[in-house]
Amino acid sequence: MVRRWFALIPLAGAMLASCGMSGPADAGGAARLPDPQLDQAPAQAGEQVAVFAGGCFWGVEAVFDHVRGVRRAWSGYAGGAAGTATYEQVSSGDTGHAESVKVLYDPRQVSYGQLLEVFFSVVHDPTQLNRQGPDVGSQYRSVVFYTTPQQQRVAAAYIAQLTAAHSFADPIVTRVVPLKGFYMAEDYHQNFAALHPDNPYIAYNDAPKVQHLKQWLPALYRPQAQTVEVQLH
Repeated sequence: MVRRWFALIPLAGAMLASCGMSGPADAGGAARLPDPQLDQAPAQAGEQVAVFAGGCFWGVEAVFDHVRGVRRAWSGYAGGAAGTATYEQVSSGDTGHAESVKVLYDPRQVSYGQLLEVFFSVVHDPTQLNRQGPDVGSQYRSVVFYTTPQQQRVAAAYIAQLTAAHSFADPIVTRVVPLKGFYMAEDYHQNFAALHPDNPYIAYNDAPKVQHLKQWLPALYRPQAQTVEVQLH
């Protein structure tokens, strides 16, 4: 298990971040994945929620903050109980939680299938088991937490599609499970990448993901990040 205390220590961060992944394409996947064959039908006015876990939530949130149609994205914890949903406890890897991001989006501007495409092609490497880059532990596992039966069907179908297309050299290990609860992370985790762009961990591991979104999925890229106002401690 590796914890990110080094993210606040520039020298240590620079050393450890050099071990991080540089993107799914470099880890055996395809830079531009196929569009989902099964997606949700166009929705009426309103907002919907999607929840994803794919490593450190700083980078996951940073990418979705730049996706067109995303209203808000929050870092938090999912997969465990409310009583253990704190960074200190989740970092032990023993709570059942995964560092996760809740995405509030407008389905008229971006579909659930398109969010999945971002998740699999830009956000993380779905072939890494219980880790992402320099972060190791079950709290960094790859999960799609679905909120509706249709989200479950679309996510499962997309994983099957990517597997059949051999989009990645190694098997996809992403789990698709129901969301039983999402618990907001501490204030200092919200908007971390936007507030600390020069942090070595962000610069080495997360900023390239946003650039990959711009490069690989330009129609979904939004230059101005949509961030959440929080009370920082």
